[in-house]
Amino acid sequence: MMKRDQVLEILAEHIPETVVVPVFQSAFDWMKIRPHPLNYLCLGAMGQASSHALGLALGMPQERIVVLDGDGSLLMNLGSLVTIGSLKPRNLVHFVSHNGIYEVNGRYPIPGGRAIHFDRIAKEAGYAYTCSFSELEVFRREIKNILSVPGPVFVSLHVEAGKEYPKDYVVIHSAESRDTFRTAIRRRMSGS
Repeated sequence: MMKRDQVLEILAEHIPETVVVPVFQSAFDWMKIRPHPLNYLCLGAMGQASSHALGLALGMPQERIVVLDGDGSLLMNLGSLVTIGSLKPRNLVHFVSHNGIYEVNGRYPIPGGRAIHFDRIAKEAGYAYTCSFSELEVFRREIKNILSVPGPVFVSLHVEAGKEYPKDYVVIHSAESRDTFRTAIRRRMSGS
């Protein structure tokens, strides 16, 4: 079983300037692992990370958009997989941390626990490329390939909690975080 923070550290090495939509526990980890103005913090909309990422991918087809979803969060909006699969944004890469629990909301089990195969659901929904990882070294070997194939790409990450990062709800919910992202996107789109 992989530690989520170790997986995210590997990912951060390969996407230094990419728009990232992290949600819930992945967001808390990601803010410490790769603090960046292009992190789109959409906490408070459980289940909406994939939909927000889809909107960004469609609106900015020249940019790679990475979503760091959780299994519980994705279950709240499972229909987004079909929408993404139908629209086929080639620039969208969807990672799901699959730990079988609603981690931030009290560590309650999600329906289906670890038995769900999110990658298979995404494949049937129309994602162009899907895969699943439970070994860190295999993920490390394959990450360049994952990020190079045309999307939509779906990656199921079988993880457990790693290093404990602070749950900074103030930053995630702040108007300042939204303004920082908005400014960074405007600069990116204008080429300055």
